[in-house]
Order: sequence, then structure tokens, then C-alpha cells
Amino acid sequence: MAVKRPNPLLWLWYAFGGKLPDTYREWVLHDATVPSWLLRHVIRRLVFMAPILALLYLFLAVMLGFDTTIVLLALGLGIYAGVYYSLIFSTHSVDSRVTRHGYPDEYASQVRKAMKQAEHETKQNRYHNRWRES
Repeated sequence: MAVKRPNPLLWLWYAFGGKLPDTYREWVLHDATVPSWLLRHVIRRLVFMAPILALLYLFLAVMLGFDTTIVLLALGLGIYAGVYYSLIFSTHSVDSRVTRHGYPDEYASQVRKAMKQAEHETKQNRYHNRWRES
């Protein structure tokens, strides 16, 4: 059975920190535990920052007339700082998002850890079967 994905408007609501309806509960867990979960988190943060950056650009470059190069460099540093701090707190943020959708505390981290352990054991078994039993 495929996991039901939210439509673009619901995804935007989710990216801005909103809670999805319970029908998307499994998708939220999937979103938080796939191998690309960190990339997904960064994309959500960039979508969150985009309107703020656009307003800052309009205010600084268009309304106040500051040099466009300086404004773009400042906004680039803002993106850098935002993504940096987002990555620092990514595990907690994603775990909180999963908890908000009805899962136990730190459940996404536990699932990711179990998946990594299972992958490691699979690799160990393949190595053992190939090199140690013959």
C-alpha cells in the first residue's frame, strides 16, 4: 500500500509548521525517516525562508534603493545562517514534527537508527557469507 502524499497546499502548510490531517500520518513518518530526510528538512526551511527573503529584498533594494549586490550578499548570508541553524536542530525539529502527528517522542530518530542498524547487519551478513564461510 502506498503512502498518501499531501497536495501542494497541504505540503506548504506542513512546511510552515502546520499539522496535517490524520490521513497523512504515515507520510509524515515516511518524510522523517527516508534516507533523504535531512535534504527534505532543508527544503522545507528554504520554503519557509523564501517569503521573508523576498520581502527583505523588496524593502531594501526596491523601496530603500540599497545596492543590489550588497542586498543579495546579505540575503545569501541570511540563507547560510538559517540553513546552518536549521541543520543544528534538524533532529529535534523533525522529531517534534512526528510527535505532533501522534507518534511517541523521538520516534523518527529511533526508526532511523533501527533502519541504519538493519542496513549495517545486512552488510555484515553479506560480507560474512562471502568471505568467512568459504
